[in-house]
Amino acid sequence: MNDSAHRAGRWIQQSTGYKAFVPAPLPPDPPLRLDGPIQAMLSQADRDLGRLDAVATLLPNPDLFVAMYVRHEAVLSSQIEGTQSTLEDVLAFEAEGQQEGTPKDIEEVVNYVRAMNHALARLAEFPLSLRLLREVHAQLMQGVRGGDKSPGEFRTSQNWIGGAGVSLRNAAFIPPPPHEVLPQLGQLETFLHASRDQMPLLVRCALVHAQFETIHPFLDGNGRVGRLLITLMLCAEGALTRPLLYLSLYLKTHRAEYYDRLTAIRSQGHWEPWVGFFLRGVSQTARAAAQTARDIIQLREAHRAAVASNARALRLLDHLLVQPSVSAPRATQWLDCSFPTALKLLQDLEARGWLREVTGYGRNRQWRYQPYLDLFHREAVEAQMADAANATSQRTASAFSALPPTPNP
Repeated sequence: MNDSAHRAGRWIQQSTGYKAFVPAPLPPDPPLRLDGPIQAMLSQADRDLGRLDAVATLLPNPDLFVAMYVRHEAVLSSQIEGTQSTLEDVLAFEAEGQQEGTPKDIEEVVNYVRAMNHALARLAEFPLSLRLLREVHAQLMQGVRGGDKSPGEFRTSQNWIGGAGVSLRNAAFIPPPPHEVLPQLGQLETFLHASRDQMPLLVRCALVHAQFETIHPFLDGNGRVGRLLITLMLCAEGALTRPLLYLSLYLKTHRAEYYDRLTAIRSQGHWEPWVGFFLRGVSQTARAAAQTARDIIQLREAHRAAVASNARALRLLDHLLVQPSVSAPRATQWLDCSFPTALKLLQDLEARGWLREVTGYGRNRQWRYQPYLDLFHREAVEAQMADAANATSQRTASAFSALPPTPNP
């Protein structure tokens, strides 16, 4: 290990024989170099974030968009941790509760939605703090896998990162020992508030997220809380009026690079490449979210114009923006009409191609507002395609660089 690695922290030998990483306090020393490419990336990320915040105000009811984005983020962030539930599973669970075929891990995703909403509500009452993160963690882990690992409490035992069967002897990374957790978190909270006038917000978000993941203060759920922390910082400091930026899809798509960048911080003190990676993610994610918002506006206007003379259809479309999964009994409640009237309306929207029946049953049928849901899935598909293209390009470049030089004629 060279001396520059001490910029991020040190590996400290523990009495039981293993070495744990104890991070240096933020900000990095020597200070970050924010000139050149990083400055350009920061400017672009700030612009993209501002455009996202602006376009959200054009939505007829921005809170509807927020509710769907929170669900979407809950699914993606939970999938990084190994869950299999989809956005459609979450919507069906909210609409009808636990049914045959509902994924067993659905509660983990629903807990994430609950934790997110709890955190956003609490931000109106007091500043972003360690207390709030503990509350978020308690909501996240209540009654689910990992729920026996001290929900809402910072750890008092050693944890480590690695796959199944990995121990302290061969762990990929060992965070600070238990007695260092609270001092480290105290330093992080101090930086969170004392650095507001010292460096740009997005740079601070990058540093705080990486430091939180390095401290790994909970026995489980650190990744989800750490990703949520980014959005909470942006909302708490007014960069976003609504929580519309989530990096889970970007981090999931670039998972290998994400872990490599964090490892390079700890082993070599390479903060600048991590900040650049983070800013690129902010730009890509903000642009995709802004486009989705614009497409939702266009979709809503087109569908409302097509049924402008049908008051019940207009009301049903408004409800579907909140809850895109519907049955005939639920539509009956929404519209305060008879069952046959609600069923006929659902069938009419299905004939237009707006609703898709998903059960195949003759009774107890369920429909989804498919064009609306497709707008959220499109982001994931496009991100995966872009990542695959980038990986192919890198492999091609590597292959050409490995070829022997062409002899001169």
